[in-house]
Amino acid sequence: MESQSPRITLIGKPGCHLCDDARAVVARVAAELGVGWTELDITRDESLAEQYWEQIPVTLVDGRRHDYWRVDEARLRAALR
Repeated sequence: MESQSPRITLIGKPGCHLCDDARAVVARVAAELGVGWTELDITRDESLAEQYWEQIPVTLVDGRRHDYWRVDEARLRAALR
């Protein structure tokens, strides 16, 4: 994860294979475009769990929901430009 202010937030949980796939896409795109990202674990935040439990992984771009279940790499790149 980058140390700069994150533009991408990945919301997921441990043991989630879709989250693992999403993490790989987010990390790759963030590194290539030089943007920061962070990851939040719904098992550690009750309000996130209530909001996103059935949609994880969820990606936010600049604080707004962008994708859920799967991360479309082309769409993520376009949103960050």
